[in-house]
Formats: sequence, structure tokens, C-alpha cells
Amino acid sequence: MILCYASGDGLGHLTRLRSALHTLRLDGHLPDGPVTVVTGSPFAGDARVTGGWRVVRSGDIAGFAPDEVIVDAFPAGLKGELTRADGIPPGTKVTHLARLLRWDAYAPMLPADPPRFDRTFVLEPLYPPHEAYLHTVSDEVSPLLLTDPPSEPVDVDGWLIVHSGPDPETLELVAYARDMASAEGVRPPMTLISPQRPDGLPPQVAHLDAYPACPPGPNVERIVTAAGFNAVRQFAPWRDVHRMLPFPRSLDDQYTRAARARRETEDRTRSPRRRRA
Repeated sequence: MILCYASGDGLGHLTRLRSALHTLRLDGHLPDGPVTVVTGSPFAGDARVTGGWRVVRSGDIAGFAPDEVIVDAFPAGLKGELTRADGIPPGTKVTHLARLLRWDAYAPMLPADPPRFDRTFVLEPLYPPHEAYLHTVSDEVSPLLLTDPPSEPVDVDGWLIVHSGPDPETLELVAYARDMASAEGVRPPMTLISPQRPDGLPPQVAHLDAYPACPPGPNVERIVTAAGFNAVRQFAPWRDVHRMLPFPRSLDDQYTRAARARRETEDRTRSPRRRRA
């Protein structure tokens, strides 16, 4: 049994786990078998997200006897609650999935006896102190490029706005998209993909509850999202039409992630095309 510890209340942890489990099994890093996910996310009840998994709402994982534990995003849990002695059963193989954190905010929460990892997979560039810490608690640290499970394209006409909430952020993204269209002098049809239709959504904007929200279909002209890990990663192949509005988070650094993605786009645009031999 694979036990996944996904502390956090958003959809992002579960989406990343879906992709990580799929990728690790494709690469031969992880055997097939039952999956139990410990999470407080309200999205864990959606069969499209967690279908086939056992979901446990409690944060205590000491009562399980898994073959492997996968710790997502936070190396000692969301608030530093995971320790080497109390949180993870002795002798269990432990894998960590590392993404960008505001390390200055997270590091003070690390316990005196943090978990050790047999392997850490780095999913995106980290701040140097964060990566240096992972080398001290991991037998192996290596990059991992995630691959999503196959899914049907989400095809709508015009612009696609994707966000799982909260509603004020979703409405801010919609306003951002509408302001962008007005500045460009265009009036494209717009569709919001979100688990629920937020109160106050303009009637001109359609709503669709679709999961996953990627890949976009051929009729999608523009993609508007926040700058969470999954959105930036999944829409990377469509970077030329992807616009990001980062939001403040206590531990995730959406502003740095968005800035990096924009630099990559600018560098690619400036690079001269190679001539064919």
C-alpha cells in the first residue's frame, strides 16, 4: 500500500499526487497497488480527483503499515507536524515531492527531528536554502518531470479561465481576463472552469465544472489562471497564450513562479530560430 500525505486544503496537492503517481509508475519508480491519501482537502470527495484511492481525513499516519510513504510539498507536513520518530512507521520507504516554497516562512516550522527521505524528487526549481536542506535529509535528490494521466481535451470557444477558488480570487481572475480583453479591443467568449459557479460571475461568462482542466482543445484562444504549481506546469506547452495572475500564499510563492515562467517565454521569443542544415 502507498500512503500519501497531502496536507493542505486545496485541489493542487491532489492534482499533483495524481500526476506523480502516474509518472512514478510509468518510470518504474513505484509499483502498482492500493493508494491511501491523508488529506484535509474538501476536493477529496470528488471521484474525478481521488477515484480509486482510499481517503483518510485524519492527519495521523502512525497507525498505518504502508510499503511506501509519499510526502507532498512540505517536507515535515504543513505545520511541521511530521517527525522521524512519531509520524512515519519505522523501516518504511519515504519519498518526498518538493515544489517551490517560501522557505523563509516554512523553515522556522521544521521540527527538531524531521523525517528522512530515501529519495526526494524536485518538481520545479527551489530556493537554494530549501534545496540545501533537502540534501541533508535525503539519501537521493533528483529532478522529476511530471506527466499527467491521459484525459480528454477541454475545448471551448475563446478564452478559458481556470481556478478552483476561493470565489473572490476566481472573480478577480475573471475581472483580469475581461480587462485584458478590453485593453486588446477584443470581445472573445469566455468560459470559467471551476468546481462551483461563484456568486457575482458576469452573465457573459459561461461556467463549466470540468476536471481535469487540461489539455485545452483547439478552439481555446487564451488561458487565464493563477500561478499555482499545477497551472504553470500543465499549461507550459501553451505558454504563448497563457496569462497568469499570481495570488499571495503563506507558503507557496506564486509570484516567483510566474516571473520565472514569463522570463522563459521572453527568452524563447528572443532566441533566434535555428536554420535547417
